[in-house]
Amino acid sequence: MKSPDKYRVNEIFYSLQGEGYYAGTAAVFLRFSGCNRCCSFCDTDFAAYTEMSGEEIAEACAAWPARHIVITGGEPLLQLDSDLLRLLKARGFYVQIETNGSLPVPPEVDWVTCSPKDAPWGIDRVDELKVVYQGEDVEYIGNSFATPCRFLQPCSGLNIAETIEYIKSHPRWRLSLQTHKLTGIR
Repeated sequence: MKSPDKYRVNEIFYSLQGEGYYAGTAAVFLRFSGCNRCCSFCDTDFAAYTEMSGEEIAEACAAWPARHIVITGGEPLLQLDSDLLRLLKARGFYVQIETNGSLPVPPEVDWVTCSPKDAPWGIDRVDELKVVYQGEDVEYIGNSFATPCRFLQPCSGLNIAETIEYIKSHPRWRLSLQTHKLTGIR
């Protein structure tokens, strides 16, 4: 993939990872604008973005003390490339991405959180599977990805009891709550 001159950045901020395997970890969040899926529960305004160079992004991210970065979107793999990843790695970042699973992952990524939406999936590796649970049987999704790290997350926190019951009946899944929303942090 050819590196863009500018990336469309929705926001960069510093907080704690609120979900999944790294919940509670201090992290820089780099949220790209744009997505190739349309999810009813999405909480990102994709129309808003600032164009930034890779160097500008790396400098902005390095301003905070943590060296764990979560790159998300929308779909970050529409823009994320090895050029930007090398700039972040040069500043000591451990790179986690959150993707919908539609595209392959650059080799410089350290941890892949896949929250699959619509098949077909083009992803070539998954470290953590996170499914937003909406009451359906998700075993076909779990069987489609080779990772023992599987999380079910209630949809917008509205169906926690139902999600817990599903996990109790399907114990290979683990519960992921959006702790950032529960604690009132960003």
